[in-house]
Amino acid sequence: MRVQPVLVYQIYKRRPQTSWRPWGGLFTETEVAEEKARIQDELAALDCAGPCGIEFLPLRTASTAEEAKTRGQGDHDVLLLYAATGPATWLESLTATNPWTILFVRHRSGPVYEWYEIVSPRFLRKTVDEWGENNISTADVVVDRSDELLLRLRALAGVKQTMGRKVVCIGGASGWGRGGRESPRLAREIWNMDLVDFTYDDLRTRMIAAKSSDALMRTARLRAADYLGEKNVKLECSRDAVENAFLLTDVFRAILREQRADAITVNNCMSTIMPIGETTACLTLSLLNDEGALAFCESDFAVIPSGILLNAISNMPVFLNDPTYPHDGLITLAHCTAPRRMDGQSAEPVRLLTHFESDYGAAPKVEMQLGHKVTNLIPDFSARRWVGFTGQIAANPFLPICRSQIDVGYNCGDERLAEEMRGFHWMTAYGDWNREVGYALRKAGITWLDLDRT
Repeated sequence: MRVQPVLVYQIYKRRPQTSWRPWGGLFTETEVAEEKARIQDELAALDCAGPCGIEFLPLRTASTAEEAKTRGQGDHDVLLLYAATGPATWLESLTATNPWTILFVRHRSGPVYEWYEIVSPRFLRKTVDEWGENNISTADVVVDRSDELLLRLRALAGVKQTMGRKVVCIGGASGWGRGGRESPRLAREIWNMDLVDFTYDDLRTRMIAAKSSDALMRTARLRAADYLGEKNVKLECSRDAVENAFLLTDVFRAILREQRADAITVNNCMSTIMPIGETTACLTLSLLNDEGALAFCESDFAVIPSGILLNAISNMPVFLNDPTYPHDGLITLAHCTAPRRMDGQSAEPVRLLTHFESDYGAAPKVEMQLGHKVTNLIPDFSARRWVGFTGQIAANPFLPICRSQIDVGYNCGDERLAEEMRGFHWMTAYGDWNREVGYALRKAGITWLDLDRT
């Protein structure tokens, strides 16, 4: 994501017996030069701290009306506007063609900016009470804090990475339940996703060829042996099912390479894939998630966009799960495809069991870190309103349900959470990313409700 910073300022000349200067601390070229150096130093620090894939272009300045008309143009995704002084018309010229604009003003981080005073009444509201600015909202204004600027940049980078994402759909794209019937269409329309159908007949052909390859089978067995030999890995299902899962992983990797994609999902994964792979897809999807791909079961595009967005924002694996019913400050989240590297680095302990409903194949029961804060996203079926909250992992139970299970504690209240549940599947990741998600959803036209902050 390319970010174009622009410092907007005007040098004012003293005039006798009249108000000749506005609020602010930039009145000489020396002060402007010092401010440019300050901005460049701050952006250099952000470049080191921010997510990879964000590129800050050289700082531009706009100190005339003509410069304001041109400095916002060019090949960039985000306009980062340092609004020191200057008329509102200059800001309007800069933002007119930049729907992704962040407006930064100073209070205490340097010389105070004039627009710290008047950004709301003069620019956002055009000197009336009604809203008058199309491309900037209150959420796009940052005062002083680099961490708040980084939060918004991370969110926008997440939107950019989600928009147009290619997802390979084994068995086709789908959505859960009657409410999810339009989910593939909505994913294409709202997120411009490229949903590539890959038939089970084609997968069957690939698996037959893979099983007839001594080299591929030997590699799958060796990788399975290495995995089973790791610390904190316990085998409680057929070893053949694990080896077949590694073979299926190789086949999926090859499909992703050919499609030049890094996201895959499996439709009808509870029965259709079992005769083809002679295992379940559970462990395979877990392995791919740990490798940095995005791998989801059930091909449910009511929830998959939230997983792609949350992963892009957090740079961590995500856990697509079935929620239960909130009670006593707890809710159980479970599924059979959880990544082990939920923090993006270390592998959690895992028990390899059969897939619960079929009692077949290989499914990981990942023992996630107790006490760890997690973000939980609840997308609705219509892609109009998402809900989210943070919680803490309270337990890793072993109920007769999907194998990877966590009890999550929360503070938003049982009844409130129950009332706000939408769709079906949820998406979970380590950390607190709710504010970034909320900012990102504004750009996608989806309403956001953060239960932690309402």
